[in-house]
Amino acid sequence: MGDTTTRRAMRADARRNRDRLLAEARTAFLDHGTDASLEDVAARAGVGVGTLYRHFPTREALLAELLRERFDALAAGARQLAAHPSPREALITWTLDFVRTTTVYRGLTAAVTATLHDPASALHASCETMRRAATALLTRAQEAGEVRADVAPLEFLALVAGASWAREQMAGAEVPGDRLLLLLFEGLGVPDFGRRSPTRSDRSP
Repeated sequence: MGDTTTRRAMRADARRNRDRLLAEARTAFLDHGTDASLEDVAARAGVGVGTLYRHFPTREALLAELLRERFDALAAGARQLAAHPSPREALITWTLDFVRTTTVYRGLTAAVTATLHDPASALHASCETMRRAATALLTRAQEAGEVRADVAPLEFLALVAGASWAREQMAGAEVPGDRLLLLLFEGLGVPDFGRRSPTRSDRSP
């Protein structure tokens, strides 16, 4: 009985430590970005840095846990938007939500972009899910003739990452960050009114 009670108390202490670490990390990342000192996070949570690394072996693992609910919501949103009557509007809606999530902490856009090519990262699985969701919504909009067919998924994601980075840098600026994304989608639209997409020769110097 004594051993069981001790183990339960240890598990309860571990959960409290984990919860405190997550709360302090969330505050630190909001204040200082994703490069915030993990040593300071541990100190503010009242534990040693070794305890932090036992719960979260890497910075990416800590970020992945903080973003888990947001990424789950984005994945669920993509599934719901797959039935939206306007594939283009569905893609815009989901992309705006995605960008708002990936700019919640300064520096997160770069971290998310990097982990797409790093299967060893704790963030990779969630980011790969986001990539598949974006690809599915983009493809649907292209097949409906509502988005340019010559835009590859990786090109789309690169453009979104650029807009996300700009939104992150312009936080509090006069130009709303979401407007940059809407301008991006204007460029992704199917040419009309007699206009056409530039051909490869048109783009050549």
